[in-house]
Amino acid sequence: MASLPAALVGPLVLTVLAILVTYLVLGPNKYGGPSSGKGVVVHVLVLGDIGRSPRMTYHALSIAKHGGKVHLIGYQDATPHPSLLSSPSITLHPLPPPLLRPQRIPFLLFAPFKVLHQLFHLFTLLAYTLPPSQWLLVQNPPSIPTLFIASLICRLRRTKLLIDWHNYGWTILSSTRGPRHPFVYVAKLYECLFGRLGDHNLTVTSAMARQLRLPPYSIRGPMTTVHDRPAEIFKPMWWGTARQQVLERVLPSSQRELVPSIMDGTTKLIISSTSWTPDEDFGILLDALVAYAADPDTVPLLAVITGKGPQKELYLKQIEELEKKGELPNVRIVTAFLPFEDYAKLLACADLGVCLHMSSSGVDLPMKVVDMFGAGLPVAAYCGYESFGELVKEGVNGRGFETYGELSIILRTLLSSEGAGELEVLRKGAVREGSRRWDEEWDEKVAKIMGFAS
Repeated sequence: MASLPAALVGPLVLTVLAILVTYLVLGPNKYGGPSSGKGVVVHVLVLGDIGRSPRMTYHALSIAKHGGKVHLIGYQDATPHPSLLSSPSITLHPLPPPLLRPQRIPFLLFAPFKVLHQLFHLFTLLAYTLPPSQWLLVQNPPSIPTLFIASLICRLRRTKLLIDWHNYGWTILSSTRGPRHPFVYVAKLYECLFGRLGDHNLTVTSAMARQLRLPPYSIRGPMTTVHDRPAEIFKPMWWGTARQQVLERVLPSSQRELVPSIMDGTTKLIISSTSWTPDEDFGILLDALVAYAADPDTVPLLAVITGKGPQKELYLKQIEELEKKGELPNVRIVTAFLPFEDYAKLLACADLGVCLHMSSSGVDLPMKVVDMFGAGLPVAAYCGYESFGELVKEGVNGRGFETYGELSIILRTLLSSEGAGELEVLRKGAVREGSRRWDEEWDEKVAKIMGFAS
């Protein structure tokens, strides 16, 4: 059996000792500040990359707008939203990068010590480094060790725990490790237990709220559905000089020769944002594009794929092979990782957005579609899960598909001259859906919960 890395021994011992000492001496100071309004302290915990956590970013900005003081905790890889960095009411607290598993150490042995490493740093930060807060707002998933440490800190510091349910950690783990993996069983048990300890719960869909009331979750505490809504940076763009200027600046230099044909509609532009992970089968889009290209009557197409993730290189090789074989004669595929503002503007310039998100739980929704609607962009989205209809309305603001064949038909239909009328109907529906913004949703629902509004 592989030996335990020396770097993990210290965090393990210190974590256990810190928790024991805290229980013995009754822990750190309790929150004694204002109970509502200006000056309320809120800790926002994201056990992920802050720059890729738009919903928690928007929470932090909304709290700051209402006079609260925010301590935002998470990893820092991608550049955070510019407003986070400029707000005097928001302080970022970067967590040490997560441990990377050495190849010689099996996952089953390494995973517990990775969790203990996170536990140590979270406990030290939340219990001692930061001032006490009235609220601890936690993103779930990941649930391990977040829900445990959050519930412990809240009871020690008399802080209220607000859990924002984005999905379920155990279903995500199941999609990568398999449903019979022992860690999946433990993760489900853990999440169902500690998920009941929130003083209030937020969910991204009504379907998720209904599910959390039932076994095995059986949450009895207050619960509010807060749908994702686009930030102000996502907005429709008048098609004209502004669109041309964005395309000439944002598109990869190798594709800028297509700008005139995109502007006159003889080349169509589609955008797909992906994290290049197994919960998004990018192969569906590739197969659909091959089928689209096989029809000589289809309009030439530029597909821009944005994002970072572990499977990107795998699919780039597949794209290269398809191009070498001549299977994409009238289709160009390029990848890009864009600054937040450029991404928002590019969405507004496209003809159609494509979303491949496959919900592991069946009751979450993809934020990327919300952003597309905010930019007035209609979508073709994978629809094989329960909550899909809470966001995408078939024939109103988008179209749903489950197979590459269905997606290929949608592309051929909507991007053809005959489909221009239907595409315009969907575009108007996308603008209507995106007209309700995050601030409206937050002020109506969350501000009252946290005491910023009566």
